[in-house]
Amino acid sequence: MNAVHHPANAVPRAPGLRLAREALAEGRITASGLIGQALDAAEAGKRELHAFSTIDRNGALSAAAESERRYAQGRQRPLEGLAIGVKDLIDTRGIETSYGSAAYLGHLPAVDADIVSALIEQGAIPVGKTATHEFAWGVTTGSATFGDALNPLDRTRIPGGSSGGAAAAIACGAVAAGLGTDTGGSVRIPAALCGVVGFKPTFGALPTRGIFPLAPTLDHPGFLGATVDDVAMLAGAFRIEVPQGSALPRARLGVIREIAPVPLDADVAAAFDAAVAALAAAFACTALDEPGLFNGVFEAFAHIVLTEGGVEHFRRNDADHIAAHYGKETIERLERAKTITLGDYARAQQSRRDFTARLHRAISAVDYLVLPTCPCTAPRLGQPSIDIGHWSGTVREALMTYTAPFNVAGFPAISIPLAVRDGGLPVGLQIVAKPGCDGALLQVAQQIENLLHAVA
Repeated sequence: MNAVHHPANAVPRAPGLRLAREALAEGRITASGLIGQALDAAEAGKRELHAFSTIDRNGALSAAAESERRYAQGRQRPLEGLAIGVKDLIDTRGIETSYGSAAYLGHLPAVDADIVSALIEQGAIPVGKTATHEFAWGVTTGSATFGDALNPLDRTRIPGGSSGGAAAAIACGAVAAGLGTDTGGSVRIPAALCGVVGFKPTFGALPTRGIFPLAPTLDHPGFLGATVDDVAMLAGAFRIEVPQGSALPRARLGVIREIAPVPLDADVAAAFDAAVAALAAAFACTALDEPGLFNGVFEAFAHIVLTEGGVEHFRRNDADHIAAHYGKETIERLERAKTITLGDYARAQQSRRDFTARLHRAISAVDYLVLPTCPCTAPRLGQPSIDIGHWSGTVREALMTYTAPFNVAGFPAISIPLAVRDGGLPVGLQIVAKPGCDGALLQVAQQIENLLHAVA
């Protein structure tokens, strides 16, 4: 059994956003007290887990004082005084935003990203920048500049990436929710590996201005939270509303147990099969039998990322600057990007169109797809490859095979934690909806979360 190591925080865990808002409204805690607690926990998370790259103590406490005035005057906003983390890929006015790279140390954006300003206008308070893989181009949140982010449930393992700092910050209790980005699974993968919730809405549902792009036709801003409700509260600031009532029993679930060629390891298979058995008692569950559904999609994804990522970096910085300031891993990926031809990119986009059409047909007979978020639990720090059964491959391929297809097609997807054996590492259940059904996806995810919690 895996050893589990918990951070020795000297401060209480962050309460859920809804409970915190109720406590603030009833005067049982002040915004300054709540934000001070979050800042202390964030400092511990930065020191012990490398979950944060920057803490904005002065700015957060100043915003908390304003929130206290608003509560005293009865002018509080929907997210008034609530602490959040913001991924270091996302611009924050006057707060260092390095995009996870030594190349941008000391960079202070002049304006907030649109997604940040929308939350601040609702009263949310960023307490700091959560760690990211350099330029979000990786699945481990390893960093020679800031130190490798660690999984709070076992510090010998990765938290996933590239939003690994946000997932670690939530899992260790520093904040209840935060902002991430997801190009091939970068919100859902760390959520799965750290036992929290990660949600990426439909492509284009959230603004991307002020976010450093990785691959613009795949990039999705997203939310992470301790529960689906925490995520839903942030999503509400963007008019993604959870419908009232119940999705039970009318929702139909299409079950995808594996995506070739990567099988499930034993722990994931056991948790997923138990979850599907529980869901079958409440939902109409059908095993989705669509041979060839995912053929070629991961290869198309990889070519699109290399092409678009290369274009973004080469238009910003010259070769000498890249060689002097970028990390080795990013430089190697940019060298590979130079080998991709326009013909390669055109074929990848055609493969994308073909897959998206197949996925629309597959989901037309059901309301949601359910599948594992990742085929394995959190790999160890520095682990270069993974063996699952007779399959062997890179950590990147293993962790992204089950998530990247839904970036390629732009479908909304969420990862929620599953029950695991005592001492086991977290496992994620991924739920996918049709484009535009973001609020309905949160509704069914919340009901599945409640159902699985009740039977755990």
